[in-house]
Amino acid sequence: MDKYLLVVMGILMVGIPIAFVSPTTGEIRDQPFIPLFYASIGGIIVIIVYSSYKQKKATQKANRERRRKSKK
Repeated sequence: MDKYLLVVMGILMVGIPIAFVSPTTGEIRDQPFIPLFYASIGGIIVIIVYSSYKQKKATQKANRERRRKSKK
């Protein structure tokens, strides 16, 4: 996974507890901030899917290059 994706994922992971705990007082919120929670979960899923797709494409390209070199 790229460095910038790890940074974004870290920020999203910090957002999950902030949805349930008030950062100013440290107390659990009466009404959790549900949109922040689901946005963080959705963002993490998107990052995982994107990095998996990117890794798959890189592997396919490497395999293609390896097969082309072996045929020569």
